[in-house]
Amino acid sequence: MNKPLAVIVEDDIEIKTIFELALQTEFEIAAFQEGSAALNHLQHLSPALVILDLNMPDMSGVDVLKAIKNDERLKSIPVILATADAALAATLENAADLVLIKPISPVQLRSLARRIGLLNS
Repeated sequence: MNKPLAVIVEDDIEIKTIFELALQTEFEIAAFQEGSAALNHLQHLSPALVILDLNMPDMSGVDVLKAIKNDERLKSIPVILATADAALAATLENAADLVLIKPISPVQLRSLARRIGLLNS
């Protein structure tokens, strides 16, 4: 049985690695450190779930989220936003499926990702 694909977009290498480790038992992982690289690859990927950091150097996570939600093929993919900026997170609660405030427990992320990703795959 093939595992569903989770796309992780996180510029902090340590956090990206933690997210990968938290999700690898339930998901195949495609991880990107830049929003623009993730969007380029999403043209060819069909993930069950996207984990998206909001603060990245090349392109904001907000712009990546808008691009995903404006794409007919991608707009139904569940997106979990991850940010340390609680004020920004509050403004995006209706735009994403779930907003998590960093630091995020790997166990919590795995459980939430499994529920959201597997329900929608």
